[in-house]
Amino acid sequence: MGEEDKLEDTEAAVDGKSKKALKKAAKDAEKAAKKEAKKSTGQAEGDKEEVDVSAGKYGTFGLLQSKADDKNRNAIFTHIKDLCPNIKDQIVLVRGRMHTSRAKGKQCFMVLRQQQFTVQCLVNVSDTISKQMVKFASTINKETIIDVIGKVSSVPKEIEACSQKLVEIHIQEIWVVSESKSQLPLLIEDAARPVKDDDQEGLNIKVNQDTRLDNRILDLRTPANQAIFRLEAGVCRLFRDILTNKGFVEIHTPKIISAASEGGANVFTVSYFKSSAYLAQSPQLYKQMAIAADFDKVFTVGAVFRAEDSNTHRHLTEFVGLDLEMAFKYHYHEVLDTIGNTFTEMFIGLRDKYKTEIE
Repeated sequence: MGEEDKLEDTEAAVDGKSKKALKKAAKDAEKAAKKEAKKSTGQAEGDKEEVDVSAGKYGTFGLLQSKADDKNRNAIFTHIKDLCPNIKDQIVLVRGRMHTSRAKGKQCFMVLRQQQFTVQCLVNVSDTISKQMVKFASTINKETIIDVIGKVSSVPKEIEACSQKLVEIHIQEIWVVSESKSQLPLLIEDAARPVKDDDQEGLNIKVNQDTRLDNRILDLRTPANQAIFRLEAGVCRLFRDILTNKGFVEIHTPKIISAASEGGANVFTVSYFKSSAYLAQSPQLYKQMAIAADFDKVFTVGAVFRAEDSNTHRHLTEFVGLDLEMAFKYHYHEVLDTIGNTFTEMFIGLRDKYKTEIE
């Protein structure tokens, strides 16, 4: 009797296990059927999600080899400084560096920099822009050179962080031309940030001078340094143009000379084959020679070297000198008037032609 009860319990356990297995199998079959039905009825939608609609509109350029049959050879680029509401809705091609980027949901905001000019760019998921393209844009390293094709659009509110405050670019294509390293010794936005004694934001971020000089190429990309060099070029250009219009002749004087040209400044001695020579600390002698040679009015723009051991910024051992020399007819006030008018015209030229750099 006891053996029969034991046998019945065993059979009941087997039947119970079978019921659980069958129940689980039924659930799995139901899930598989639903999955298959969804796959069969929504095949078009599934294919649409898997296909990259932006294929061929983003990626990395190969090595630029200046081939004769390059289709991009005649491409017309638009400078960032020329982006304004006047060209709203136009499709432009812009090349610049990735300044900053910020991905948010299905869109990515980027700031593209070209020299000291910046513009905001936007790429977001749409019927023509895929998630893959947005992801690709968000992973581009800072300072990477990229080509962007997009439509110029006006913005409802000024973009304070960019030089082009009234427009942005809605990206249609984006290509990496030259990729930078992911880790840079300094960030351009940090190097460009003005140093303030009372930092209310509490960031207190600054780049040391040693770091700047060790990585001078990166440091020169900041808007301030870009503006300084352009202003320097502007001063020399205005100096030349103004004096040329006044009848002056530009001359180029020697910089390696056999004897000190002035007695008021120390000179650098250099080895000149089997003898010694000196770096010119002034073009004065040669200007006077030109006047005596009936040039009447001359000027020169060139390097000046002075061996003055000084730690102040007003006594440089090397600098670019702007010198003029002229003969006057009756009174030395003729020279003073010429110098005064030259300075006045130079300042007016800087104000009118280099307003962006000064600001």
